[in-house]
Amino acid sequence: MLLLLLGIIVLHVAVLVLLFVSTIVSQWLVGHEYAADLWQNCTASASTSNVHRCFSSSVNVWLQSVQATMILSVIFSVLSLFLFFCQLFTLTKGGRFYVTGVFQVLAGLSVMSAASIFTARHLEWHLNSDYSYGFAYILAWVAFPLALLSGIIYVILRKRE
Repeated sequence: MLLLLLGIIVLHVAVLVLLFVSTIVSQWLVGHEYAADLWQNCTASASTSNVHRCFSSSVNVWLQSVQATMILSVIFSVLSLFLFFCQLFTLTKGGRFYVTGVFQVLAGLSVMSAASIFTARHLEWHLNSDYSYGFAYILAWVAFPLALLSGIIYVILRKRE
């Protein structure tokens, strides 16, 4: 039972790290001397690649919805981890971690919504067509099934002595 709890906690922390990195890092779209994320667009100088000029991202409502849902996913996941530890010590024997699981599933659905909106609408605020998706974008998509999986595990999990 202890190994199961440790595995669930490791999975949850991994999801949390993926969500933090994908929300913060400036690598949602990358191109030649160009990187963009949810918060800023950066271009490197042609002469030296060490000098970056970063500008605030667009004020497009779709981008703001992506920003909001990514922040919500991080909040839901942190809250889920906190609730798991609270329920671990207060839940009666045989009880299920429903609240923890629901918040983790909400975190997974939030990150899925954010990545889906970004995929469908990023052309409205990124006019440059010479780019590819960066690793932070991919991490957001990886966090989605892992968050959903951990949420389902929390719902199925029963507390034992």
